[in-house]
Amino acid sequence: MNRKLSDNTRGLIKLTVLRVIVYAILIFLTALCLFFFYLMIVNASRSNAQLATGFTLVPKENFFKNLVNAWNDSSINIPRGMLNSLIIALASAVLTTYFSALTAYGIHAYEFKGKRMVFTFIIAVMMIPAQVSALGFVQMMNKLHLTNSYIPLIIPSIAAPVVFFYMKQYMESVLPLEVIDAARVDGSGEFRTFNTIVLPMLKPAIAVQMIFSFVSSWNNYFVPALLLDKAEMKTVPIMIAQLRSADYSKFDMGKVYMFILLAILPVMITYIFLSKSIIKGVTAGSVKG
Repeated sequence: MNRKLSDNTRGLIKLTVLRVIVYAILIFLTALCLFFFYLMIVNASRSNAQLATGFTLVPKENFFKNLVNAWNDSSINIPRGMLNSLIIALASAVLTTYFSALTAYGIHAYEFKGKRMVFTFIIAVMMIPAQVSALGFVQMMNKLHLTNSYIPLIIPSIAAPVVFFYMKQYMESVLPLEVIDAARVDGSGEFRTFNTIVLPMLKPAIAVQMIFSFVSSWNNYFVPALLLDKAEMKTVPIMIAQLRSADYSKFDMGKVYMFILLAILPVMITYIFLSKSIIKGVTAGSVKG
C-alpha cells in the first residue's frame, strides 16, 4: 500500500514538474513576443535623433508628436491608406472563408467521379508561389483595364487552397454526414443546409481563417505594388515602403515606427475580439470528433 502511494506521489511530482516546465516555456515565449511589440511602442515614442543614439527600453516624450507627423504627412495619406487596406482585407477575408468552406463542403458531402483527382489538384495548387503567375496576372489585368482597382485584389482571393484544406480537415472532425442527410430528409435545400446548419458548426474554423486571411491581405505588398499606381488607391504596406524610401534629409524613423504601429493596430484588435474562437478552432480542428 505504501509502495503504491509512493508511486502515485512520484507520478504526481513528475506531472507537476512537467507542467511547471511547460508553463515556464509558454510564459517565456509570450514575453518574447510581447517584448517586440513593446519595443516598437518605445521606438514610436522617440524622435529620429533619439533613435540614432541606439537601443533603449524607456519610452520618450515624442509619441504624440510622431502620431501627428505621421497622420498629417503630406507625401502620403495614412487614413486613406488604412481605409484602402481595411476594405481589401475585410472583403478578401469574408470571400476567402465563405467560398473555401463552400468548396470544402462540396468535396466533403458529395460523392462523384473524379473527387479524389479534384482534391489532389486543389492541394497541388498550394505548391505554386504567387510570384510565378504574377507577370501573367498583371498583363491580364492591364488588358482588362483593372489596374488601380480593388477587384483584382479581392476576387482572386476566392481561390484559396490553404483555407480550403483547413476547412476540409475541420469538417471531417465536426461535421458528420448524418447531419446533412437529416437536413435533406427534412426538405432543406443544399445552400440552405450549408448556410444555416453547416456554417454555424464551422464558426471556430471560420474565425481562424478569417483572421489569417485578413492579416495576409493586410500585409500583402507584392501584388498591390504591381497594380496600384494612384496615390489614393495605395495600401498600408506600399505607404510604409514609401516612407522608408523618402529623401534622407526628410527621413524620420520615429514617424516610420509610428506608422508601423498604426498599421498593426487593426490586426491586434481583430485578434483580441476573435482570440477565443481562434484557440477553439485550432484545438478542435486537431481532434477527431
